[in-house]
Amino acid sequence: MQRRHLLTGLAQTAGLAVATGSVSRVAMAALPEAVQQTSADTAPPLNPPNGRPYNPVVTLNGWTCPWRMNNGVKEFHLVAEPVVREMAPGFKVNLWGYNGQSPGPTIEVVEGDRVRLFVTNRLPEHTTIHWHGQRLPNGMDGVGGLNQPQIPVGKTFVYEFIARRPGTFMYHPHADEMTQMAMGMMGLWITHPKGRHPLIALVQRDYAFLLNAFDVVPGSLTPQVNTMLDFNIWAFNSRVFPAISPLVARLGDRVRVRVGNLTMTNHPVHIHGIEFEVTGTDGGPVPLTARWPEVTTDVAVGQMRQLEFLADEPGDWALHCHKSHHTMGAMGHGVPTMIGVDHRGLVQKIQKLVPDYMVMGERGMADMGEMEMPLPDNTFPMMTGTGPYGAIEMGGMFTTLKVRAGLANGDYRDPGNYQQPPGTQAWEWKGTAGVPDMPPASRPAALGTGPTQGSARKPTGHGGHH
Repeated sequence: MQRRHLLTGLAQTAGLAVATGSVSRVAMAALPEAVQQTSADTAPPLNPPNGRPYNPVVTLNGWTCPWRMNNGVKEFHLVAEPVVREMAPGFKVNLWGYNGQSPGPTIEVVEGDRVRLFVTNRLPEHTTIHWHGQRLPNGMDGVGGLNQPQIPVGKTFVYEFIARRPGTFMYHPHADEMTQMAMGMMGLWITHPKGRHPLIALVQRDYAFLLNAFDVVPGSLTPQVNTMLDFNIWAFNSRVFPAISPLVARLGDRVRVRVGNLTMTNHPVHIHGIEFEVTGTDGGPVPLTARWPEVTTDVAVGQMRQLEFLADEPGDWALHCHKSHHTMGAMGHGVPTMIGVDHRGLVQKIQKLVPDYMVMGERGMADMGEMEMPLPDNTFPMMTGTGPYGAIEMGGMFTTLKVRAGLANGDYRDPGNYQQPPGTQAWEWKGTAGVPDMPPASRPAALGTGPTQGSARKPTGHGGHH
């Protein structure tokens, strides 16, 4: 990723990553740089190089858009364009997004900033951007046909307004919304408070991500945009487990997690090991008297939720949507339940006709987490990922919260697997009925040294049946 934050004069390179279309050379010279990002890694927080100071967020498997200051105005450049998103190693999807990625880069500003956003359209059709949750002049709201003309292909429009209130917001099109949202056009907007706020606490770790969903037919590359409910790829910021980065926290840190939902259904977000409070929505901070401790909160369609907690329990804790099918990869919803069906004598006969046929589901679906089932190219497995003790049997909207003592302030690196202290892990009962069995004095060392997310097995073979 290019990390230049400021252009002081005319565009200095012929290969500047801006979508010129029919924009004149004079107009292009005045545009801020359109920084591109293609890596799916979680970028480090972008400490503000100029403008008013703030504590930056970390966008999970995403990044913050650089800007330039122009006579006191904070200028950004977003390019709406087709992109290819690596949702997991070996699994890539054709999407539409901004500046090389879907979701697009996070916009970070400070309450009271005057913000100017140049939006260049490199899609095959017109578009707009709606600044979801913002207070702004009606003509800047971005609803095509209602309060602005659509942005034609190859043209650049400018939005300008003051970020009037702090909070967590989103941006997305309001033009051919069904197609453009289903293709991944969305991004986060964070407005930081301009000073100490009575309802906004200081935190040591501030994470943000969007919930999104796609219907990608096994073996294909492009989502089905007409799907209304039957999605098969459930993602955090267009990444699926085990390819989602962990949320890393130092023991004792106060942590904020900002979650936005631009899917077609609600998502009960659950965090293991701690209690949190919902401290804010896209409507603003929640009054102190309206907060209560929770371990799961429902994030409805079009909503933002800010969760805050004290990371006071060391370990590797699951963080996921609690709808069980949303922690799975691609799977045909028409597959019948085969629990208890005796396949003996049938498998060999079927394999004479269909060599790749595999028995599925007669004992439940856990076997799917371990076997390497032949799948079409570019198809993500239904369950995948391994941890220090074997298959995790998850996918989709699942990651981990990794709490560790001794981390440096600002260290977001994956600390690896958590080593449970002796006597603190579930053990196999080997005692006599009714006689207490003491936990072992020590547990075996964890297998492997990789992150709890583990590794995904790349889909193998062709034409598998599932």
